[in-house]
Amino acid sequence: MRYSTFAFAWLAAMAMAIASPMLRAANDARAALTMLAAATVPGASPSNVAGHVPEQKQQAQRAAAPASATESAPSSQWWSPGDGRTLPALATYGNSAGEVGVLSSSGPVPTRGHPFFEPIGQNGRACVTCHQPANGMSLSAETIRRRWDETHGKDPLFAPVDGMNCPDLPPEDPRSHSLLLGRGLFRIFLPWPPKAADGSPIEPEFTLEVVRDPTGCNTSRQYGLDNANPMVSVYRRPRPVANMKYVTHQGFGVYAFIGKNGLPATRDPETGLPSGMNLMSDARQPTLKTQAVEAAITHLQFDGKLDDARLNRIVEFERQLYAGQVRHSIAGDLMEANGPPGLGVRNLAAGHEGLLGNNTTNYVIPMGDVWKHLPASDAQSKLRGSIARGHDVFMFRTFWIRDAMHLNTVGLGNPAKRTCATCHGMHMMGMDVANGWMDIGTTNLPWAREEPLNPWNDRKPELPLFKITCKPGVPPHPFLGRVFYTQDPGRALISGKCNDVGTIVMQQLRGLSARAPYFSNGSADSLREMVDFYDRRFNIGFTDQERDDLINFLSVL
Repeated sequence: MRYSTFAFAWLAAMAMAIASPMLRAANDARAALTMLAAATVPGASPSNVAGHVPEQKQQAQRAAAPASATESAPSSQWWSPGDGRTLPALATYGNSAGEVGVLSSSGPVPTRGHPFFEPIGQNGRACVTCHQPANGMSLSAETIRRRWDETHGKDPLFAPVDGMNCPDLPPEDPRSHSLLLGRGLFRIFLPWPPKAADGSPIEPEFTLEVVRDPTGCNTSRQYGLDNANPMVSVYRRPRPVANMKYVTHQGFGVYAFIGKNGLPATRDPETGLPSGMNLMSDARQPTLKTQAVEAAITHLQFDGKLDDARLNRIVEFERQLYAGQVRHSIAGDLMEANGPPGLGVRNLAAGHEGLLGNNTTNYVIPMGDVWKHLPASDAQSKLRGSIARGHDVFMFRTFWIRDAMHLNTVGLGNPAKRTCATCHGMHMMGMDVANGWMDIGTTNLPWAREEPLNPWNDRKPELPLFKITCKPGVPPHPFLGRVFYTQDPGRALISGKCNDVGTIVMQQLRGLSARAPYFSNGSADSLREMVDFYDRRFNIGFTDQERDDLINFLSVL
């Protein structure tokens, strides 16, 4: 008899934080006190502008927004700001694995005059620039390179503010945009030291030293740490703006306090409700509305305040949008009648949010039995059988998870024998159902991808490297010690906490085939590289068939 490898263990580990009815009552009783202290919690203030945003605005307005950035070129898949097309109720786009679908559950969306599709700021971009339907409402590195070729680097996508490695580099030189072109990474600039919701500085528990700066931005006199408005520059992938009813759910795991560390959760500044904190890589914005405010200021270089009418239209559009693979080039139609109940965008729209997956009533990605035990008589049946086996690898293949911050520190033990679905447990999404963040080694050394230094490799490191030193009086990082190195401090740039360095909020697993590369820093160029990272990191020992089956499963999500 199979037992749940994650649901009951996760419940037990978080019982003192989120599962006990008595504690939930206590949480509710303390909610008013939490709200009183909300100004000192990183996140948005009642004005909808988080404390770190004013400093970001200063830097965004300093960066050039050249007139040539408004140039565009026709493309069958690319949505340019203001092109006025109607987004169909179901739009499909080809990719290497088949087709991704974007479902507008409220019907076709006229985009002329719509604030998600119209340029708002100074650089000619719109929200759609970095959240393209053809890429599952994210942006693939392949699409970025194609757009560079189509426009000779003059599209608003390549605006210096964050489309360059640093805004003070030579414009229209592909070397100035190497991280965006190569790994699909945008520059994220955040004030240092961190700021609370009210704009007051947060005293960090660690010192941050730049030991490598290939982009030049962290040591730039104009944009770096050594100026009157000190900023840290890190480089991250854009997250999909789809399936938001799941990402922003108010169900299991979202309470007044964060289950992984017991600290107060950020709250919606309008409703006062706790936030799921799953929107952004570092959880710095609690809601779609506050995220839109920051994105307009930083990525679009908007010098003003978005009115409620435009903000509400953006949020309403995002909440009714669903994206995922709808066809596989070999497995065929993923939305056929009586097919697997967890595949396709219509099943996503009909699914229930805020549920922790289990292996009895609500699988993480329910597949049913329709693709099991198919006769291997043709390529389609063989591939469908592989996808069904890949689901079982995801759900049931155990391995030892060790030294992962905010996973092996929440009562599961170190090491803990679990499965992929232990962490990727949200029903229909495969992301974390509870608020919080983890460090699995994608940004912290020794596990983060680094260029090998040997005579046979002429490639140079692309990302900055920071030396982290936990201050005296602060416990050292439980797995990395008092001094360690990271390419991106992650959540620690918001919280200032030493044990948050390198922690990243987990992404959803939908539409993966449309939006390579993977991880927040684009360090996995393909699904195989992503699976291989986990295999090396946790010494899983996948067989060739297990690896292929898992990749095939991920490719249809």
